[in-house]
Amino acid sequence: MKFLLTLSVTLLLIAGFQDYSTAEPAPVPVRETFAIKTKSLTITLQVGTDGRLYQQPISAGPSGSKPARDDEFYPQAGDGYVWEPALQVTHADGNTSTALVFDSLTQSNETADITATRIRLHDPAYPFDVTLCFNTHHDEDVVEQWIELNHAEKGAVTLQRVESSSLLLGGDVYLTHFFGDWAKEMLSPITEKITPGTKVLDSKLGVRASQFRNPSFILSLGGAANETNAVVLAGSLAWSGSFQCEFDNYGQGVRALTGINPFESAISLPAGKIFVTPTMLWVWSTNGLGDMSRKFHRWAREFGLRDGHTPRQVLLNNWEATGFDFDFKRIVSLYDPAKKIGTELFLLDDGWFGNKYPRVDDHAGLGDWQPNRQRLPDGLAPLASEAVKRGLRFGIWMEPEMVNPRSELFDAHPDWAIRQPKRELELQRNQLVLDLTRPAVQKFEWNVIQNILSVPNITYAKWDCNRYLTQPGSPYLAPSRQSELWVDYVNALYALMDKTAKAFPNTELMLCSGGGGRADYGALKYFHEFWPSDNTDPTLRVPMQWDYSYFFPVMALASHVTHWGNRPMHFACAVAMSARFGMDLDLTKLSAQDKAICAGAINAYKQIRDVTQLGELYRLEDPHENFRGALNFVSPDRHRAVVFAFQLKDGANRPAFPQGLDPDQHYTVHELNPAPSRETIPQEGKTFTGEELMREGVMPSCSKAVEASVVELTE
Repeated sequence: MKFLLTLSVTLLLIAGFQDYSTAEPAPVPVRETFAIKTKSLTITLQVGTDGRLYQQPISAGPSGSKPARDDEFYPQAGDGYVWEPALQVTHADGNTSTALVFDSLTQSNETADITATRIRLHDPAYPFDVTLCFNTHHDEDVVEQWIELNHAEKGAVTLQRVESSSLLLGGDVYLTHFFGDWAKEMLSPITEKITPGTKVLDSKLGVRASQFRNPSFILSLGGAANETNAVVLAGSLAWSGSFQCEFDNYGQGVRALTGINPFESAISLPAGKIFVTPTMLWVWSTNGLGDMSRKFHRWAREFGLRDGHTPRQVLLNNWEATGFDFDFKRIVSLYDPAKKIGTELFLLDDGWFGNKYPRVDDHAGLGDWQPNRQRLPDGLAPLASEAVKRGLRFGIWMEPEMVNPRSELFDAHPDWAIRQPKRELELQRNQLVLDLTRPAVQKFEWNVIQNILSVPNITYAKWDCNRYLTQPGSPYLAPSRQSELWVDYVNALYALMDKTAKAFPNTELMLCSGGGGRADYGALKYFHEFWPSDNTDPTLRVPMQWDYSYFFPVMALASHVTHWGNRPMHFACAVAMSARFGMDLDLTKLSAQDKAICAGAINAYKQIRDVTQLGELYRLEDPHENFRGALNFVSPDRHRAVVFAFQLKDGANRPAFPQGLDPDQHYTVHELNPAPSRETIPQEGKTFTGEELMREGVMPSCSKAVEASVVELTE
């Protein structure tokens, strides 16, 4: 009898286990449906009879199934949901569960193109509210999404995880992401199908988003992405700190969770205070990567960076010419050659400051932002004045967030540096990060920036950040608030950047961060451009700039001509012309031929920069997959275009096929700044219709490795 009873119980348990393991999630009846829409993207949301908010998965084909529990739009931890949640909190009474139900929807037209949507959710058991916020840009198929969270509980609520976005995708989903390192940023794109399980892209660098990974990625639905006819969704998190982008394939679809990295980032939120997440940017296209990028670029020029409709001037940096070894006379000696060759802006880089601990190398001086009296006895103003006399603007390098232990600042305030107690200081580039959560540091850094940028005739600044956090401890924050350092630092940094942009509206600002460490729209909205990488070898800049162009317009990509890689000067200049042209050269040491090439490139860049920087980009030949890279730009009115061909390996010459031209318009073909001793292109000076050029192609003048050709098409 005992044996039969045991067998019966066992069989019942097995049957129950089989039922649970094979059962589909039960569908939820729908009581209300609404949508967040752009021109060609629809995110369909449904309120179930249980009060929860669900999403129909976005897919390459039709989707219309009833929602199930796994399809919750912004899932919460602790109340029945078993996959990765978008929200995880501990309430003031210690309860680790949250259950959000739909409360209200409001939509308003901010402009003819922008619709603002706010969806309020609340927890019936607590005075705890979450608002899902969206700005949709109709014509560009761009969705900006962020979360606002507040409560009125009796005590602080601990935010363990608050994602900026949680989006459901159906069908086969492919992910393209970008791995890199210092001097290798955005050089290793990886495309892979998201298989069952979880794929995580993340950063734990604290004070900048990227170095090893980038907070921008591409999702393609139904197959791998291509330039012209794939269904793609680009994502970019506007955040300059530690991030996490997670793609969870749980068998029913793929959920993309993006936001601040929850690693060691718990936030104690008092009652009445609103917590706002970073903005997540989504850009949709059913016509491939090219269309997606052009939409992203149009949005960025309008909303993502400063002065996005003003072409950038030609810059000359002294770093490659002098390094740390210069004085007033040496710098002024660089001005006349710079003006003669056609540059418009001179940037004085690192090494101009520090007295007790002079900045003669990178071991000392950071934090002591007074001009070095031996090098610059009268300060920066005379240097800037001498540049302006010669018709050059003047810019300056600064790194206000950092300090060297060998500095007067560190002598006076060692507790101002981010560090862990009882541990030996760990330096990167011989420096530490100042603790921006401390009000005194915020005041100090603002005074530094204000004093530097208030010097007469300084109209450009390069803001650097040459290390990330490895000992994330704040002597200022209480022991219970140490995890807030990661988030509070970035928010304080944005406040400082915002203050700088508003106080100095006519000062052009470049983001630099040990190379491309701050290639994100969180910081870029306060700046005009960013430094993609310290690696300026043009053979590597071609694929690097190709990958950055998925997300950023080329006017935001600083591209300088240097001797890195010892490539031919003509090739280096052509690569720089395709982005924001700059130079890092000692012009006095160039040969006559190289000077002529540089002068010709600068002149050509000035002719076409309105097309390349304000026009539409078409990527033609992927440098990762071919012996050359090719792309073209078309002016908004389609009256002008520029074709670039960059030969990376020897290979038979062949036409490059431009796109985006007006098929009925006639264009005259002209090669800009042709390389010395190279044959004239066969179409030089001839006129063709746009249809003929797109069908027959443009024959560049390059066929050997490290040769380039830039061809202008004019009405």
